[in-house]
Amino acid sequence: MTDHAARSSSPADSPAGKPVARELEAGIQRDFSRDMSYGDYLRLDLLLAAQQPLSDPPQHDELLFIVQHQTSELWLKLMVHELRSARALIAEDRLAEALKRLARVKHIQHTLTDQWAVLATLTPSEYALIRPYLATSSGFQSAQYREVEFLLGNKNADMVKVFGHDPEAQAALQVLLHEPSLYDEFLAYLARSGYAVPAELLDRDWSQPYRLDPALVDVIAAVYADPARHWGVYETCEELVDVEDNFQQWRFRHLQVVQRTIGHKSGTGGSSGVDFLRRALDLTFFPELFEVRTRVGG
Repeated sequence: MTDHAARSSSPADSPAGKPVARELEAGIQRDFSRDMSYGDYLRLDLLLAAQQPLSDPPQHDELLFIVQHQTSELWLKLMVHELRSARALIAEDRLAEALKRLARVKHIQHTLTDQWAVLATLTPSEYALIRPYLATSSGFQSAQYREVEFLLGNKNADMVKVFGHDPEAQAALQVLLHEPSLYDEFLAYLARSGYAVPAELLDRDWSQPYRLDPALVDVIAAVYADPARHWGVYETCEELVDVEDNFQQWRFRHLQVVQRTIGHKSGTGGSSGVDFLRRALDLTFFPELFEVRTRVGG
């Protein structure tokens, strides 16, 4: 047999002479009887056992619906973690570090928005087969989503009442309801830095939704009139606008997917469905940061 023939007959080589298999290196860990494995660290036994479809007979598409929402909850958990940290860093005047947190938040938001494309592959006929098994459960009841909204400033005490069935989640929301939001802490930072933030914005009932203040628009307009002089504040304003813009894109994509899947039916949690979601598009977290755009260059 020639050398060429011997090489061609090797199972590890392709017809073109390139390897088709990668041999394990000698140093790669193989025995995990006493050492931690990837699955151990991530608790994959628990994570991958958490998908428990209820449809009977089983419906193929129910797993998609469950995974979509469970992964969203994991990303929301990370977003809450990052927003809490950003808020704390701003309160300590560590603005640059807070912006790093917000940069990560924006990437999480993009991921959450892109995920809607997967759920959009579920047709109305397919969803109709699993919807009865959802009963009264609804994304409206996501406590972590409410935490994100409260951290960004969309406070609503009525939302806390929805979580009476979950005392731990309700308590967490109750605390956030009465704490300053990310934007409240940014305004306090501005005041500490010498900006003329109206006093009534610095000592108010944090449980109430934030309302636009024309005097604060004047303060922000001065920042936008000379970005170089106010660069750190200017950059933070734009980062916050990015966060709100991303949030609105997520809301709109949610509305689109719901509309293409159930039309104008009511939601499983009792809402009016698409019409209820559409009204959320009118909500804003940082009103002065959008109002100031009318002033710039005017």
